[in-house]
Amino acid sequence: MAINLRTPQAETRDQRLGTITQWDGSALELARDSAFTFGCGRDCGPGGKRLCEASSPYSQASMCAEQIAVTNATIIKDTVVIQHSPIGCASSQSLTSRYSRDLAARRGWKPEDPRTICTNLGEQDMVFGGVERLADTIREAFERHHPRVIFVATSCATGIIGDDVDGTASQLEKELGIPVVPLHCEGFKSRHWSSGWDVIEHGILRRLVPASVDKRDDLINVIHLGGPDVFSPLLNPLGLSVNLVMGGNPIERLAALSTASATITMCFVLSYLATGLEQEYGVPEIKAPLPYGLEATDNWLRDIARVTGRAPERVEAVIAAERARIAPELASLRAALKGKRGFVAAGAAFAHGLIADLRELGITVDDAYSFHHDPVADSRDPEQDSLGHLVQTTGDIEHFTVSPDQHFQAHAALLRAKPDFVICRHSGSMAILAARMGIPVLPIFYSNDGLGYEGLLTIGRAIKRVLPRRRFYEDVAAHSAFPYQRWWLDETDPYAAIDTAAAAE
Repeated sequence: MAINLRTPQAETRDQRLGTITQWDGSALELARDSAFTFGCGRDCGPGGKRLCEASSPYSQASMCAEQIAVTNATIIKDTVVIQHSPIGCASSQSLTSRYSRDLAARRGWKPEDPRTICTNLGEQDMVFGGVERLADTIREAFERHHPRVIFVATSCATGIIGDDVDGTASQLEKELGIPVVPLHCEGFKSRHWSSGWDVIEHGILRRLVPASVDKRDDLINVIHLGGPDVFSPLLNPLGLSVNLVMGGNPIERLAALSTASATITMCFVLSYLATGLEQEYGVPEIKAPLPYGLEATDNWLRDIARVTGRAPERVEAVIAAERARIAPELASLRAALKGKRGFVAAGAAFAHGLIADLRELGITVDDAYSFHHDPVADSRDPEQDSLGHLVQTTGDIEHFTVSPDQHFQAHAALLRAKPDFVICRHSGSMAILAARMGIPVLPIFYSNDGLGYEGLLTIGRAIKRVLPRRRFYEDVAAHSAFPYQRWWLDETDPYAAIDTAAAAE
């Protein structure tokens, strides 16, 4: 069984999928040597994972799985999130508040601050335990906000002291009469922050999705990372209503997940929820490659139509209409962007999708930077091998670096690439790094940008706006300095420091 919902803790991506965070080479080598299989090293035998990731002697900076889990729990409506942690872990709520208000503006909701409380663990709690403080905080959250659900997120501190978060949550659930859902998201449990999505999706699957016998053949789940609804215009003409989740969800949307005719996910990082819905509730997951580029979008729509029982002529009419609609502007964008060199920095499948978009626009992409790589998806279906699909349909990427947002490595990768622009997601700091190197940068916050037919135009227009600003970025670079020694400022191999350290052992 791919996903085990009998336990309160989600298995980390490192254990479940063999996620790697350190590697450098060509995309073809990575796709071939990880082989979309699960293994444990170089001696796994035929069909096993042949790829061995690099081992970094240090880490400069990264994100945290707790932040991912807490942010996505916080923006669920009518809930309260309790961070059972020292106060420093709660500093991420400033970002969550901005994210929540931006979502409200884009989706036409009334803006409101998310409701979170931190237990503010101190030295005595680290010695004697913090379960009493947690219980008091849960009661206070209920009295203050009267939520329909309370999430309790763990932290590195509570993982170290071993607080019985599950027992306390169960006790308070009986006392208050509402679900109290633990989220085990200690940052040290996984090498990559993407495990944080699995944590919140595990909690949703276990506690907030009821078994349903009343299926709706006109409803399709869309699991995304937030942002505007770009899916209804594509799927409504097929007679499908969109249940948009994981990006500001009312509780009712989560409860409806088990009633849908199918589930699509806009990034295979989110496949945990989709796979769980198929495994536990019989809601089939659309496994076609993600809709980046014309051909992939065509095939994605056809697969949705097949799984949901739509007539082939109906979907072909939608495809023909959309292609005709975007054709004039797409031709103009291709002419304007032909021969430009782009650099993509994003997480896994989203990076693969953006590369496909750029190449569809006529942009050269020989270098990319992915924050992690999953040798397999939760479904174990090769159709979801997004890197293999990219290489097969658009060609190899000569320099494909895997690194969890390590700036010293990104600096070398950008120096090697010499791009005309950088397009990045999930890392404002990466955008700052590129800007300080004098490279025009297009930061993308929502992964919905770039999806489907309209997404091609969205990305192309944005790049056209960014390219004329090179003089500004050159001025920024002229007044910027980096804390690296000269030998590293001139280095174009992101793993030179690691190779040097390994050779010295």
